[in-house]
Amino acid sequence: MKSITVAELAARANTPLIDVRERDEFARGHVPGAVNIPMSEIGSRLDELPGEAFDVICQVGGRSARVVEALEARGYDVTNIDGGTGEWIAQGREIETPAA
Repeated sequence: MKSITVAELAARANTPLIDVRERDEFARGHVPGAVNIPMSEIGSRLDELPGEAFDVICQVGGRSARVVEALEARGYDVTNIDGGTGEWIAQGREIETPAA
């Protein structure tokens, strides 16, 4: 399984990012540009995944790792983000929250 650090994620440009946390977690703050497809829904929303290589993130890296393994088995070019959104925030990086 391919994985990168939060710092490597921050340096990437134009790579789609799928956040597999639940909707309420995503709403509390996420990496800018991330698209929310919760792990519990991903199997029924495969048609929404990017056709090109993309990254997957969760809170600490566990759920995203399981999703990456499952998607790799289906032939997707996908990379896990070690440390997840929690590490992104811990490093003081910008987050997005939906407008209230």
